[in-house]
Amino acid sequence: MKLRNALSAVLLAAAGLAAPVVAAPAAHADTLICDQYGSTTIGGRYVVMNNRWGSSAQQCINVTGSGFRIQTQQGSTSGGAPLSYPAVYLGCHYSNCSPGSPLPRQLSRIGSAPSSISYNYVGNSVFDASYDIWMDPTPKTNGVNQMELMIWLNHTGNVQPVGGRVGTTSIGGRSWDVWQGNNGGNDVVSYVATSALSGWSFNVMDFVNDVDNRTRVDRSWYLTSIQAGFEPWSGGVGLAVNSFSASIN
Repeated sequence: MKLRNALSAVLLAAAGLAAPVVAAPAAHADTLICDQYGSTTIGGRYVVMNNRWGSSAQQCINVTGSGFRIQTQQGSTSGGAPLSYPAVYLGCHYSNCSPGSPLPRQLSRIGSAPSSISYNYVGNSVFDASYDIWMDPTPKTNGVNQMELMIWLNHTGNVQPVGGRVGTTSIGGRSWDVWQGNNGGNDVVSYVATSALSGWSFNVMDFVNDVDNRTRVDRSWYLTSIQAGFEPWSGGVGLAVNSFSASIN
């Protein structure tokens, strides 16, 4: 939402004087990003990226003060990899680190990683709304990490995570279908909500600890980024992250 600067003055009738005029805090001007890998920062803390990695067709995102909205989406694919992953994140992604990033950090040095998300969904689109959480044996800030943890809060159409379904689990008081596989570049463990969530607050480390128990990841590995956004296969105009937060304790 665009805000207008406001000026306020108070008439001090008794003294016949006017109080000093004080300007409101500067508002965030929305930013439109259409560059394939364009990005910007919000809140002095997070990076928002267009990340149109799966197609050369145009995608534009409108970045707000607290998240983003997909404004233009061209092209589509009926299967395989999605078109893109527009997202907001804390940490480092291909050498682009969020301001003052606390990541990478070794898992053994993280007590908790609280995060919160609010999504807006639209119809006539095929997508997943997911967290993408990356880990590596080294404090890597560039390139592909060895472990990708995905949390699907919602998905539409005939799409599914990498690999195969290996069972179910309960994390954060909710039930999840668990998928495991490899996409040719890294291992992937995905947690798919059994019913759609439009928003949630949780501890990222609850999922990381489950991955630790299932895979070769151990406490010597590093958490490099916490990302949240959308993977669209077709459509998607109007999909939005209304708000996002993440921190490392």
